[in-house]
Amino acid sequence: MIYSLARPLLFMLDAERAHHLSLGMLESLNDFGLMPNPASRPTNPVEVMGLEFRNPVGLAAGLDKNGDYIDALASLGFGFIEIGTVTPRPQPGNPKPRLFRLPESRAIINRMGFNNAGVDTLLRNVKNARYKGILGINIGKNFDTPIESAAEDYLHCLEKVYPHASYVAINISSPNTQNLRQLQQADELNKLLASLKSKQGELAARFHKKVPLAVKISPDLADEAIDEIASLLLRHEIEAVIATNTTLSREGVQGNEHALEAGGLSGAPLKQASTRVIGRLSAKLQGKIPIIGAGGIMNAADAKEKMDAGASLIQLYSGLVYRGPGLVGEIIDALGEKS
Repeated sequence: MIYSLARPLLFMLDAERAHHLSLGMLESLNDFGLMPNPASRPTNPVEVMGLEFRNPVGLAAGLDKNGDYIDALASLGFGFIEIGTVTPRPQPGNPKPRLFRLPESRAIINRMGFNNAGVDTLLRNVKNARYKGILGINIGKNFDTPIESAAEDYLHCLEKVYPHASYVAINISSPNTQNLRQLQQADELNKLLASLKSKQGELAARFHKKVPLAVKISPDLADEAIDEIASLLLRHEIEAVIATNTTLSREGVQGNEHALEAGGLSGAPLKQASTRVIGRLSAKLQGKIPIIGAGGIMNAADAKEKMDAGASLIQLYSGLVYRGPGLVGEIIDALGEKS
């Protein structure tokens, strides 16, 4: 109800300014005790990656890049929260404006470019948060790190965040960092996954716990590329795959203001492409590696569609912008009825 009243005002503002204002308002409400205790939110427990989730509805990376709002976001009832993408060094991201709403299509285009305050700042925020639920930390490379040295950035971040993450997401699919998607090619991905799994083994021995790895992939992959990625995920015993990131396609938004802006498209037009990738992965993985479904989930029916295609968990982002926080509980309740 509150969001339905606030949305018209927020949509009058620049999208990035509205983004920060919304999160600031949520944090203030939570600080003043005006948000429900997360423990009072509905549950629908599920075990994935060896972790116990209160419910299968999570927050996708990108909304809280630095972990500034973990406790406030937890008050919305998410079963898990993913923060980032974070890089080894702080970076400003791409020039503004870089975030655009396309309300006619319930879509968003962003070319943020991994803007973040660096992994050390994120970790300070994680340590200061009261949240004790499942926390994913999404890691990437700095924009000026050559692609042939990308593994060094991922390994640096993995070592830093490992003691503090429930799982670590490996972002190799953002369209907004030059050449990043090259890491999805079979040879590149094989080398990267081998390095990450070796480091994971070292860290598991050091910290006496195994933190799962989840690889986030693009919706723009051909079937053959999806099959190759699935084979590599199985070969390297990766614990999960996130499908999908944003798309470079503009199908479904033609004629919209901002439709030709550069960047990744998310929201309702992404739904079909994301679900296609989930279905293809599910057929190839045969339940051996869980899938986290993301992309175009705007209501409970969309969430069920992702689960029916083979996802074990789902994540929200653009749906929150258009539907508001009530979407979280709506989906938890619907998936609970299904189970």
